[in-house]
Amino acid sequence: MNVLIVEDSADVAFAIDQRLRARGHRTQLCADGDDGYALASSGDFDCVVLDINLPGQDGFQVLAGLRALDVATPILILTARDDMGDKIDMLDLGADDYMVKPFSLDELEARLRAISRRHSGQSRSVLRAGRLRLDQVQRAVSIDGAPIDLGQREAQLLEYLLLEQGNTLRKETLVSKLFGYDEAGSPNAVELLVSRLRRKLAGAGVEIHTQRGVGYQLRSCHADIPGDR
Repeated sequence: MNVLIVEDSADVAFAIDQRLRARGHRTQLCADGDDGYALASSGDFDCVVLDINLPGQDGFQVLAGLRALDVATPILILTARDDMGDKIDMLDLGADDYMVKPFSLDELEARLRAISRRHSGQSRSVLRAGRLRLDQVQRAVSIDGAPIDLGQREAQLLEYLLLEQGNTLRKETLVSKLFGYDEAGSPNAVELLVSRLRRKLAGAGVEIHTQRGVGYQLRSCHADIPGDR
């Protein structure tokens, strides 16, 4: 996942950032409501962790503004106030979930996976195609039960392709999701990742097809997709 963390407490933001990065996720940190709103409305994030008490716009304003723009990115709210009225307001404004501080980092990560799955139409944390299996919780990939070794970005790329089976992921979208603001990110870098992943998935019963000038699509080898190049 590519996660935007909008949290002005340096300790809390650092803890979330380190946990998610250690599990192979990409993160972008922001400590201000105005900047968080700008990033969330223009960036290609899979989830947003949004604190309520922020400099600039507060979390309620950021949430309401994003939903008014039809930004559908899943949003998990962090709040120090265990007040039922606040919780109802958050959900009515379009929050996907909320957690009251202090919280468990394990639970936070699990809730992010859950709202990401719901948003993508997935009900389980195991993704399958052909003889390929990807466990989103364990970050483990296997072919016919035999584990395969993937780099962090290779695994992230595979996860995005599996989540969007039958759909074409644009190169520009993959650059943003996989590299964020990293200067190493480019369409050429994505092409290199795809090439490496193709080699490692030999015998998995899936293929990564290039739609020239557009992007990539994962499909089972026996499928026939008109217009593929």
